[in-house]
Amino acid sequence: MDRREFLKTAGVTAAGLILAQKLPGVSFAADNASRNSGKPVVYFTRELSANSLKKMYGLVNQPLTGRIAVKLHTGEPNGPNIIPAAWVKELFPSIPNATIVETNVFYGGPRSTTEGHRRTLAINGWDFAPVDIMDADGDVNLPVPGGKWFSEIAMGKTMVNYDSMLVLTHFKGHAMGGFGGSLKNIGIGCASGLVGKKQLHQNGSSRWGHSGERFMENMVESGKAILNHFGPRMAYINVLRNMSVDCDYAGVGAAPVTTPDIGILASTDILAVDQAAVDLVYALPAEQRHDLVERIESRQGLRQLSYMKEMGMGSKEYDLVSVD
Repeated sequence: MDRREFLKTAGVTAAGLILAQKLPGVSFAADNASRNSGKPVVYFTRELSANSLKKMYGLVNQPLTGRIAVKLHTGEPNGPNIIPAAWVKELFPSIPNATIVETNVFYGGPRSTTEGHRRTLAINGWDFAPVDIMDADGDVNLPVPGGKWFSEIAMGKTMVNYDSMLVLTHFKGHAMGGFGGSLKNIGIGCASGLVGKKQLHQNGSSRWGHSGERFMENMVESGKAILNHFGPRMAYINVLRNMSVDCDYAGVGAAPVTTPDIGILASTDILAVDQAAVDLVYALPAEQRHDLVERIESRQGLRQLSYMKEMGMGSKEYDLVSVD
């Protein structure tokens, strides 16, 4: 799909600048104008650093109160593409009452057990803050308002111990979801390993039976349960860096990165922040976006965005405000 056609189809009113290059049909909104437009704001910076991560957090942290769960994908052992733990370590003093939260995985590997998961956390440098593997002692069912496929999803049991959630996401491709943004980070990443992830993935006797649009809708309904639980007390940061077509669960086996780094996005609207990330990828020159766009479209990944809109989880239109 031509990038202008995509941006028009997506209803985008503002996208952004990539690195130092201006792209056709892509512009920023003025911050003061965006506050009066009625559209959610998505903040953007090209700078990829611990300092810029702290700056972006400061722009969207107002809804976060009480005990704050910081949802990360902490990665497989020595995974090369995850958000650098050193960046998050510098960010953490700015987040009061914060705990990193994760759940065990559904596939085989060290993170399929709590013991193995904790060893991996230490290997990858996530030992500077408390880490709660939320399903270590079981799960809790959260309702899915208006769900087509589910009335409830099993989440890590201790999720209900938190008042707010910061969704801190490495945006990249995904073998089944096409792309992994904030929605995937919570929709799959908060579901309990033994029950919730089985609900989302397994179809009958086929462990990975759900795919395509159905899998996207499953992820969205899981995310809807989490948004319903926390209400407005959520914020989202997408880091568009080291964007392999593979998710961070691929670890050292992830496909080589062929998409250039873009920057960091932050918002209090989950659909807007994921839409903006996808828009910025599509706005890249064809040869730079090819592999990641092929992964997104071959898995019907854009259904994540359209179904979030149908489920009332945010806005596909947004104002992008540069903070550089």
